Amino acid sequence: MTKIMLMFGTIAIVGRPNVGKSALFNRIAGRQISIVHDEPGVTRDRIIAQVEWHGRAFTLIDTGGIGLLKGEKTGDPIKKAAIKQVELAIDSASVIFMVVDIKEGITPLDEEISNMLRESGKSVIVVANKADQPHHDSWVSEFSSLGFDKIFPVSALHDRGIAPLMAWTLKLLTKIGPANQPPMANQNTNIQKVLTPDSENLQQEKPVKLAIVGRPNVGKSSIINAIIGSERVIVSDIPGTTRDAVEVPFTITTNGIPQNWILIDTAGLRKPKRIKSELEFFSIEKTKEAIRKSDIITFVLDAEQGILEQDKKIGDLITEAQKACIIVVNKWDLFADAIEKAKKQKTDKQQTSQTTSLTNFAKWVQDQLFFIDYAPVIFASAKTGTNINRLIDTIKFVASQYWQEIPTAILNRIIRTIMQKKPPSDQNNKPMKFFYATQISKGPPEFVLFFKNDTSFSKPYEKFLAGEIRKTFGFEGTPLIFKCRPKP
Repeated sequence: MTKIMLMFGTIAIVGRPNVGKSALFNRIAGRQISIVHDEPGVTRDRIIAQVEWHGRAFTLIDTGGIGLLKGEKTGDPIKKAAIKQVELAIDSASVIFMVVDIKEGITPLDEEISNMLRESGKSVIVVANKADQPHHDSWVSEFSSLGFDKIFPVSALHDRGIAPLMAWTLKLLTKIGPANQPPMANQNTNIQKVLTPDSENLQQEKPVKLAIVGRPNVGKSSIINAIIGSERVIVSDIPGTTRDAVEVPFTITTNGIPQNWILIDTAGLRKPKRIKSELEFFSIEKTKEAIRKSDIITFVLDAEQGILEQDKKIGDLITEAQKACIIVVNKWDLFADAIEKAKKQKTDKQQTSQTTSLTNFAKWVQDQLFFIDYAPVIFASAKTGTNINRLIDTIKFVASQYWQEIPTAILNRIIRTIMQKKPPSDQNNKPMKFFYATQISKGPPEFVLFFKNDTSFSKPYEKFLAGEIRKTFGFEGTPLIFKCRPKP
């Protein structure tokens, strides 16, 4: 049984190059994740892990070494990126481990880093690493001049002093309170989920699968790149590939809670008569299979071309598979330019006002794709990044709706109110006597309604019922499945 554990904040490990930050990270995490090497600057990106230490869960960040004094500049873009990653780690941390080398003593870089950390206003603990022997512990007094209250001598390599360091830190995190997880700010960041040997209960839910589908050349790949390049999303270093599609694992963090996703990159769906090769035929079949395997579909349209017949065919595939759906009108930047020109010309004031109404355009899209009118419409531009974060928010929201479960008592109260407002009728327009209902599954939500006779709703009434339930419970972006059965 999965145990949900509260994350008690974030610990960031910072320091100059080659003081043993990655060794400390690996020791606390319980396995080797960061590369440990004598060459300075081996770790360039933030490496983030969810860790449990004796029943307490928190986020741990390893960073690249800070190798520049104040006022120094570098032309190396990799070093610049590494410094940016350190700054992001400090901003997101609840507690900071400033790692120093107890054998080398204080260096000018150590002093510069301590000044930067004081300016951050965060809780800082000095970790004097490489105290491999007990007599090294007395050397910590030198580091009191850095201006921080707590200094712990440790040896990450030999596992000396780690337990008291973590005991003190966990008490400090408890005083600070549960904190947000670090913002996932760079697609080069490597995120790993870590279970230490004593953390069997720290588990994650199964990742939600998101497929990006649409006709060829509507900008599916650009939407994918825009999503994975967002400041709020991380992509693992090596996307997995299968024969079915390219699967890209990524994580979205919301209010400190990481959500694991798998983004499925699919081929464009063409009309059958335009399929020119056996390879393309199998590619399209794999895309259909990807739709069936996904939880949520992001259906990409082209703002310039509008909605074509093939778009409607793709919409049919989505509804037949009973998948949650978000409609993305891509290349909106080009359409927006046309609107601005129309506004300036004002050749037809009435036509311009209708065309420029985003609400009207969204309604037109839903009218054209009436069979998936439950899908929210997002106007976006992968090229300019317009509304990409809004798309991410919508994906998260639709996922929550897709897996929503309604308590039976509340469900029956609402359905009875709906049926009092408008009594149900079957396909022959005969009244139906309702007894009770229950939700039997989620993802997508499926409901069984029990009646006196073995009959089914009329299609218009089913649409009415779905609309009324959505008014109460939302279920935006997800299909609703109703099954009618005779009372047992």
